[in-house]
Amino acid sequence: MSALKELFANRQKKALLMPYITGGYPSMHACGHVLDAFIEGGADMIELGVPFSDPLADGPVVQASAQQALDEGVTPVDVLELASRYSGRLPVVLLVYYNCVFACGQKEFVKAAAAAGVSGLIVPDLPVDEASEFIDICRAHGVDPILLVAPTSTDERIEMIAARASGFIYCVSVAGVTGARASLSGQLPGFLARVRAKTEVPLAVGFGVSSPEQAAAVACHADGVIIGSKLISIVRDAGEIDIAGRAVKTFLSQMNEALKQ
Repeated sequence: MSALKELFANRQKKALLMPYITGGYPSMHACGHVLDAFIEGGADMIELGVPFSDPLADGPVVQASAQQALDEGVTPVDVLELASRYSGRLPVVLLVYYNCVFACGQKEFVKAAAAAGVSGLIVPDLPVDEASEFIDICRAHGVDPILLVAPTSTDERIEMIAARASGFIYCVSVAGVTGARASLSGQLPGFLARVRAKTEVPLAVGFGVSSPEQAAAVACHADGVIIGSKLISIVRDAGEIDIAGRAVKTFLSQMNEALKQ
């Protein structure tokens, strides 16, 4: 049983809390403080982003964090080293754009991720119909390939994704890029029901969740809640890393309580 499958199978609340931060943001040292706050705030899993210059799935908040990390000189190797420091405490999933994987070589990158203790890999710009080799390499090294579905996905495509998915399926809440939103789409429950009808793999929702109320609503239909842009905004606006850490811990504690209801 993979680490992610075990995590979902043994959960004690309606949905798992899955916070995201761009690796190396706002600096490598400060990012460690943020990850500590994730754990103290009740996170069940850590999602780390590998900074990339053209993150097509990301909105302005995540894009800005990636650019700052790149300006700090953060590399994929640095993010893997960061992952290795936390993978013994919580399962760690990496979000990485395919250019970074391709530049390293698929086998080499997956091997390095596995050696760092990474449990899953999300490659948002690698379509499932072009991902067979990558998926096979991941499985050979005990890493779950995390596939994405969107509200615009056809039933045929959802079936294709469901047949290859493991760990969890990343359900994009809206057609668009990442970013905190004041409200979630009223079509989300129906979309998740369409996906649920095709698979027994857990479903995690991302893109837009930014409040305990939204998290609780998502938890009625999904197995995991991913929060990214809101957390990056908290870190950005805090200024000092100690203040940011406390703010992140407080926010995630509130989200965690909402998911236990």
